[in-house]
Amino acid sequence: MIQTDPESESFVQGILDGNRRMIAKTITLIESSLKTHQKKAFTVMEKILPHTGNSIRLGVTGVPGVGKSTFIENLGVYLADMGHKVAVLTIDPTSRRSGGSILGDKTRMEKLAAHKNAFIRPSPAGETLGGVAAKTREIMLTCEAAGFDVILIETVGVGQSETSVASMVDFFLVLMIAGAGDELQGIKKGVLELADGIAINKADGDNLKAVEKAKADLDIAMHLIRPESSNWTTPVLTCSSVVEGGTQSVWETILDHHEKFKDSGEFLLRRKKQTLEWMWTLVEEGLKQRFKENQKINKEIPVISRQVEDEKISPSAAAEMLLSYL
Repeated sequence: MIQTDPESESFVQGILDGNRRMIAKTITLIESSLKTHQKKAFTVMEKILPHTGNSIRLGVTGVPGVGKSTFIENLGVYLADMGHKVAVLTIDPTSRRSGGSILGDKTRMEKLAAHKNAFIRPSPAGETLGGVAAKTREIMLTCEAAGFDVILIETVGVGQSETSVASMVDFFLVLMIAGAGDELQGIKKGVLELADGIAINKADGDNLKAVEKAKADLDIAMHLIRPESSNWTTPVLTCSSVVEGGTQSVWETILDHHEKFKDSGEFLLRRKKQTLEWMWTLVEEGLKQRFKENQKINKEIPVISRQVEDEKISPSAAAEMLLSYL
């Protein structure tokens, strides 16, 4: 049984009421490294948990220059105008609260940021991708409890961040552009295997012919990748972020996927699998943190490190020695 105090209850009620100030204060607690803040955030998260899960979670990735921010703003405004409540979150393990590439997105997405049905939050700062992703997940749940029914999670495509985003969303979209030489543009095969949909952006003006060629090439490439589900073949779409309604076909595809996965039961199975993966990620992050905070370990690390460097003990024996102090 989670014990709550009046302040925590006010956080919970504020979130459920959709109070923006209280949502922002809760996110500050989630992102804090102070133990007292983390404890309060834990209490609040447990209380709002029954009110989460009622959104479509959409992950978006793509190489630099693909027009990701413009695409997200176009789609976000389209959905917000329809009455959806849209939250845009980001995963960028390299960002810091004082800067980072993502902070610019809020200024670039001026129209969406000003919309009454939208909420944009820069990436939580963090040393590890696992830590950033864990915070982003909790922010996502906070937004769901506050009534946001579409959550857009953007990755800057650093290292394993695509995998991290794909593991917390219902639909993972890979954005691409045509006419850049190699149509796969350095997108790893592993990322394409994660994709529930691929959209070739900037399908407008003089670029249309190149887009159609890229689509044909990608259609062939995707046939070589074994689909995750027998109910879904990853489609290659074309879209435009500058033409009105240019992202509508992408949203219709996402809804089609959502309906098919709900009907087959795969939607719920995927969510359950993701929740378990999240638990083990938190266990790993927690063990790392406790390892760093252990005074005995910190005292022994320089001694054991020298022994490894001098080849007096093996790395595996050294690791076992350090772990034995936990």
